[in-house]
Amino acid sequence: MLEKELKEAYHFIFEEELLQEIVKFGKLREVSAGEKIIEIGEYVKSMPLLLEGAIKILREDKDGDELLLYFLERGDTCAMTLSCCLGQTRSEIRAIAEKDTTLIMIPIEKMEEWTSRFKSWRNFVFESYHTRLSEMLETIDTIAFLHMDERIMRYLQDKAKINRNEQVQVTHQEIAYDLHTSRVVVSRLVKKLEMEGKIELQRNSIKVLNL
Repeated sequence: MLEKELKEAYHFIFEEELLQEIVKFGKLREVSAGEKIIEIGEYVKSMPLLLEGAIKILREDKDGDELLLYFLERGDTCAMTLSCCLGQTRSEIRAIAEKDTTLIMIPIEKMEEWTSRFKSWRNFVFESYHTRLSEMLETIDTIAFLHMDERIMRYLQDKAKINRNEQVQVTHQEIAYDLHTSRVVVSRLVKKLEMEGKIELQRNSIKVLNL
């Protein structure tokens, strides 16, 4: 089962020998929506490869407030986790399952070994760094240059795409946490977005009309 799911997600990236190594040494892990996978301050001893589901990566300030950095989907890994694994430092991010998610956890020692043995793994690691860096720069641009209503709209669009469902199950308080703002501001602005015809507010969910 693990081998089948792995090949479906990564066969176009990794060669057969590397896929067999991942099956042999990787540990399958299943997490439920909302469950923490990596916590800030923990030593990271393995790196996640996503088979199914989605994960959101969050940063925390000195006051304990969170900010969403980016989402991970099937076929992705987290560059921040890579850095912590290879540098054997404590995690500076929090990873939470956006929905029910299946992962393969790769031990640190194999990550280093495969970097020298397999060109496809080395390319995957470098490409992951590049992709996640671009996403973090986009997050910085969003904070710096977009108004809060635009940030909320982009957030809802991202969640809809990640979950492949225009019906987004999220509360105003959850949006406020992820975007580092207040629930009152979110409530006011989602009403504004509804009046503009971009979303439709429903009980316990928001329908994204402008994808």
